[in-house]
Amino acid sequence: MIARCWRCLLLLVLLGVATGGHAAAGGSIWMLDIDDAIGPASADYLVRGLDQAQQQGAQLVVIRMDTPGGLDSSMRQIIKAILASPVPVATFVAPGGARAASAGTYILYASHVAAMAPGTNLGAATPVQIGMPGKQPGETKDDQTDTPDDQDTLARKQVNDAAAYIRGLAQLRGRNADWAEKAVREAVSLSANEALRLKVIDQMANDVPDLLRQLDGKTLQAAGEPRQLQTNDAPLVEHLPDWRTRLLAVITNPSVALILIMIGIYGLLFEFMSPGTGVGGVIGGISLLLALYALQLLPVSYAGVALIMLGLAFMIAEAFLPSFGVVGFGGIVAFVVGAVILMDTDAPGYGIPLPLIVTLAVASALLLGGVLGMAMRARRRALVSGDAGLVGSLVTVTQVTADNPFCGSVQAQGEQWQVQCATPLQPGQSVRVIARHGVRLEVSATAPTAQGE
Repeated sequence: MIARCWRCLLLLVLLGVATGGHAAAGGSIWMLDIDDAIGPASADYLVRGLDQAQQQGAQLVVIRMDTPGGLDSSMRQIIKAILASPVPVATFVAPGGARAASAGTYILYASHVAAMAPGTNLGAATPVQIGMPGKQPGETKDDQTDTPDDQDTLARKQVNDAAAYIRGLAQLRGRNADWAEKAVREAVSLSANEALRLKVIDQMANDVPDLLRQLDGKTLQAAGEPRQLQTNDAPLVEHLPDWRTRLLAVITNPSVALILIMIGIYGLLFEFMSPGTGVGGVIGGISLLLALYALQLLPVSYAGVALIMLGLAFMIAEAFLPSFGVVGFGGIVAFVVGAVILMDTDAPGYGIPLPLIVTLAVASALLLGGVLGMAMRARRRALVSGDAGLVGSLVTVTQVTADNPFCGSVQAQGEQWQVQCATPLQPGQSVRVIARHGVRLEVSATAPTAQGE
């Protein structure tokens, strides 16, 4: 009996050694989707998805991708998470007609498995102004020199850095490093069939189930450990972007960020002009904070932000200064120029449409023009308060002094006044105020008053 127990224990140990390192057998498969430009929202979504897949014991993460490219900072954040993930990552360019351009090519090369569906393409990975080395943190285009030699040097530094980066990823995964460098230096692209022939990708599949059938039984190196996949009968769990990712995707859209700045500035302005309601202050404060949060995630030009703020300040000042439109026109020009140069990148999906900029500028001009018009009409209106509103007004005698019929009291502007008149007064008589002497009013009778009541 004891010998049998020892044999069972030895068998279990041998089985553990034989299967050691082949983790995640029978685990679920997580599928994440990228269907837009690579930015802060997609980076947050993928990094959190990889962390959750590891915590839930998934054996594989499939990233289904269709992207025109995106921001360099977000792309590198995603690649760092893929390289450090103990769960293998298979990036699948799908469905047919999808692409993995620019930043998507780098992510595809960094993944443990690179796959494409028929009718897809990848490539065109030449870097643009997306925060590559050669531009220091916080430096904008306006801070850089404008000489052609300096611009050529900066471009070469960016291209060389990007080429070395993607070549390193290709060598790490055993893929075609020469074509990867060519994609950066010459911006070339490949179809799915050509990519498979040139060993740029590992698999071609019609859809995700087809890809999983091809990956069944393969062993991949993830975080330095071998991981054997058992994907045939594994449950496929699709994790769509949650509310946090959707909100981040909306507010980090440069057009939305610009609109939030406008709402925030004008909301606070109207709250300061008519305090007490709280609506303008609440909406304006929330919008402005969301806009500032979005701007700190995006590659913005500080000169553009300064010009937008200066333009708004000039347009607001036009409502209070007798400049005959000069300050307001200058504000519109500053706002348009600032909005055009606001985004310090040429990455796809991160430009602000010129029609939107013009629409916001015109709307601001019309709004402030309306405020200025109301102010001018109010200025021309006759005063109805103070001495100007009191003298000349009609009032009714409420009381006559018993020992002096030439004096009495009237109700004017919500207050009780002592009055004197050149003719005797009677209660209920209408009189006109002709002068004010301190706390006493001088009145005159407007018409004869019937005797007795």
